[in-house]
Amino acid sequence: MNRLTRRALVAVTAAALAVGLAACTSTDEASEAFRNGQNSGYVAGDGTVKEFPAAERGAPVDFAGTDEEGRTVSGADLRGQVVVVNFWYAGCGPCRVEAKDLEKVYTENKGAGVTFVGVNTSDTADTAKSFMKQYDVTYPSLIDAGDGAAKIAFAQATPLQSTPTTLVLDKEGRVAARILGPIDGTSVLNTLVRELAEAS
Repeated sequence: MNRLTRRALVAVTAAALAVGLAACTSTDEASEAFRNGQNSGYVAGDGTVKEFPAAERGAPVDFAGTDEEGRTVSGADLRGQVVVVNFWYAGCGPCRVEAKDLEKVYTENKGAGVTFVGVNTSDTADTAKSFMKQYDVTYPSLIDAGDGAAKIAFAQATPLQSTPTTLVLDKEGRVAARILGPIDGTSVLNTLVRELAEAS
């Protein structure tokens, strides 16, 4: 191997290592960018909560899709439960920051007629599964990047102006509350789901 070939090989190896290191640190960088107020790679929301009185909720949202494991999930099958729907994608900094709080609300309420469904708007199933494993997310997520069918169904009921957005559906499948941007801790979402779960 001549000197030029060795130099080329060293340069290629160094570039590959740099790419690998960047991939390993991207999760931390995205989360830190969000915590530092940098709205890069997502449409920012400020956590504004809007509740919709029962008389203003309109029709149930008719949504369906396939989750990260290839299972079919539909709104019709979830009627009678309070359903929290969270729109997210893996590269979204605030989605990463709120993941543990969403999971906590889910685990604290899933035995009381409350369930959660994620809607992943950008990723493949494998990317979504990797995120869910890393952040210990145990509820399913629809993989909606292909046709956007789930997002379209919900957008007809209420504006989805930021990522993440979290919707709370009442037992009839109607949008009862919307949080634009990341949830701020667990207290507000806990209150929303418990009030709806206790409603007749």
